[in-house]
Amino acid sequence: MHQLPSYLQSGISPWDVFLEQVDRVTPYLGDLTGWVETLKRPKRILIVDIPLRRDDGSIAHFEGYRVHHNTSRGPGKGGIRFHQNVTLSEVMALAGWMTVKNAAVGVPFGGAKGGVRVDPRQLSRTELERLTRRYTSEINTMIGPDKDIPAPDVNTNEQIMAWMMDTYSINQGRTVMGVVTGKPISLGGSLGRREATGRGVFVVSAAAARRLGIPLTDARVAIQGYGNVGSAAARCFHRAGARIIAIQDMSGTLYNGSGLDIAALDAWVAQGNKVAAFPGGETLAPERFWELETEFLVPAALEGQITRDNAARIRTRILAEGANGPTSPEADDILRENGVVVVPDVLANAGGVTVSYFEWVQDFSSFFWTEDEINQRLEKIMTDALAEIWAAAEQHKTSLRTATFILACRRILQARDMRGLYP
Repeated sequence: MHQLPSYLQSGISPWDVFLEQVDRVTPYLGDLTGWVETLKRPKRILIVDIPLRRDDGSIAHFEGYRVHHNTSRGPGKGGIRFHQNVTLSEVMALAGWMTVKNAAVGVPFGGAKGGVRVDPRQLSRTELERLTRRYTSEINTMIGPDKDIPAPDVNTNEQIMAWMMDTYSINQGRTVMGVVTGKPISLGGSLGRREATGRGVFVVSAAAARRLGIPLTDARVAIQGYGNVGSAAARCFHRAGARIIAIQDMSGTLYNGSGLDIAALDAWVAQGNKVAAFPGGETLAPERFWELETEFLVPAALEGQITRDNAARIRTRILAEGANGPTSPEADDILRENGVVVVPDVLANAGGVTVSYFEWVQDFSSFFWTEDEINQRLEKIMTDALAEIWAAAEQHKTSLRTATFILACRRILQARDMRGLYP
């Protein structure tokens, strides 16, 4: 199963990790260094109380957040997560990574993020709807199709987005489809959005593999997390001829050296069964997952999974971060010393926000593209971004993560510099 995020074990917060990543890129910013404090200070933070009437008539209270990290390049953009371990530090860091991510792939958004500290498994469907609608009402002043556009994240989905869109629209007195992305197709959602993040992980992994001379056919892949991102990535790798030899989620670690039958596994999970109980493989001890020899390792669960404690045991060629913030800076250094190519989260999982951008554009124009068009546009943006970042890494002799931050932070701070200060 997933270990707790490192900040819950060591006291190192996600925001601390983000700040260290900014510090590492600062020497490469040249004349823009004077603006670097902009990246270390979120633009605005809203903390809200969410009272909820439970089905038994009692009143419960939950804490929610919405953070705008930076909006120099456009409206805020970032998901909403419902999780019992959500903290303000986590949401701040996730908003910061969204700022960098959007700039890295050239999407005209700033960075934002939201969350509610709640275990949604403990709520009925009607309680979940009431929580979502009250949270939306509380952050109503922060969001809007030209201000800040939420999207799904951990434990949120198309239904949550539909409730958010409806609540915002009622308060506006008109239907505003573009206030959120990741919506159902019937409410202005985009084809290809559900699988976009996992597809993007695969696209940049394949592009990196081509540069390293690693064939996809029969390549060994291990994936942590089998939610929306991990399962979509697994299907893409499987279709390309790779072998998914291990999947780890909250239920345990599933292994089959010959390759798991992904279609059968999807059907098994769709019936409500646990991944680790799938009859097409064996279970391993959780720590064994990190020691498997693979060509591709995809952490696609929560942040803080790869630390100095397990990084040295990792034996893979390409580590593609489907999750946000899964690798600590110390672990980054260890992986680089050991020759592991890390395709960072701010590039690898940018497929979701890229197709969210497509959805936002389609909502504004009321003109919708085909799924093939969506996937082609996504692949071009992701592969072009990887090529540019790869070249920057070679030029500056840095990791791909630092190279991504160099390009993205320059774009963000150039916009900040050109806009100037008011008053």
